[in-house]
Order: sequence, then C-alpha cells, then structure tokens
Amino acid sequence: MTEFTFLELLKDTMFLAFLLSLPMLAISTLVGVIISVIQTATSIQDQSLSFIPKLLATVASLVAFGPWMLSLLMQFTFRLLSGLQNFAR
Repeated sequence: MTEFTFLELLKDTMFLAFLLSLPMLAISTLVGVIISVIQTATSIQDQSLSFIPKLLATVASLVAFGPWMLSLLMQFTFRLLSGLQNFAR
C-alpha cells in the first residue's frame, strides 16, 4: 500500500463519516435551537426540557436517512474490499 493509497483511503473514510453523521447532527442542532428560542421566549430555564425532543428528532432522522446511510456504507465497503482484492494480486 503506497502513501497515496493510504491517504486517499483516509480521506474517503473521513468524508464518509462526515456524510453519515451530518443529517442527525443537523436536525438535532436545529431542534435544539428551536427549543432554546421557545425556552427563552417563555422564560422556562429547565435544561432537561430539550433532551426528549432532540432525542426523538435524532431517532426520526436515523429512521428517515437510514437506508441512504446504509447504501453509502455498503458502497464504501464494496469499494474497499475490491481494492484489497486488487492489492493482493
């Protein structure tokens, strides 16, 4: 394995990790901001109030984006394993 191959694999892995975590993190952050604005407007300062909506939004985003995330992960795995097969020759 050359340095270029290793760096390319590392780059692809980091980008895939970013893509896989982006939907859940973005939706959870958006829900957190909305809940914070509501808490500020109503003067409710309970820290545990935002936990359940963020948890439900994260689970819903995982259900909604799960097939897309799985297909990306499978494509990457197939590409990785086919690259290892070519490297063994």
